Amino acid sequence: MSEKEFDVYYRALYGGRWDGLKAALLEPARRQPYTPAAGTPYLMDYASVLAARSLRLPPEGLLLDACAAPGGKTLVLVSESAASVRILANEPSSARRRRLVNVLNGHLDAETRGRVAVSGFDAAALAAKKAEHGRFDGILLDAPCSSERHVLSNKKYLAKWTPARPRFLAKRQWALLSAAFLLLKEGGCLVYSTCALSVDENDGVAARLAAKYGGRVSQDRPDFREGEDTDYGRIILPDAAGGAGPMYVARFRK
Repeated sequence: MSEKEFDVYYRALYGGRWDGLKAALLEPARRQPYTPAAGTPYLMDYASVLAARSLRLPPEGLLLDACAAPGGKTLVLVSESAASVRILANEPSSARRRRLVNVLNGHLDAETRGRVAVSGFDAAALAAKKAEHGRFDGILLDAPCSSERHVLSNKKYLAKWTPARPRFLAKRQWALLSAAFLLLKEGGCLVYSTCALSVDENDGVAARLAAKYGGRVSQDRPDFREGEDTDYGRIILPDAAGGAGPMYVARFRK
């Protein structure tokens, strides 16, 4: 699959905007230091900070960061939640989990680090156990995605890309999102985010949640100002956000 064919696919989604958006994706991301409470600064995309802040934090209880590596969003969750809130930072990949642990250890003081446990389970498999349903007071699912910004910056990845990739990833994302909904307590907040451009991976997955669970799930649109509205959330695109993103965020209440 050539870069030309990649362009054809995304031009069909973004029309005349694609040339400017592609140029912005090829520029360095807008990153800035995030300083955890009583910790040391961590450099991350500003859009990722907004995604993590979209989770409505309970006064106490247990939060799940379902796909937590490399760890920036976990730093935001633990730093901006009450001392009585604990975080389970989950990452199925052992290599990425090691990076997650290094980030947490390197940027949190001992007391705050003690509120974060790290695990490596598959969220979809965990949700198959009914005893786990309703375990978490809030869940952030920053799902594995096409990450077109990284694809464009690497000729090897670009050569391997096909239009089937977003469709394949959307299936995995749906498995994770539907599992997260089962793991969430009644009244809890669920944030679904990706760094993808494809509608299939963003509103397409969010729409499946609304369709499957109907009255059991309510849409709770993110309230940050950056980005633009989509049918189910907001998306921050680097051509309109000073280089931040891409970041799609949808928020739901169970």
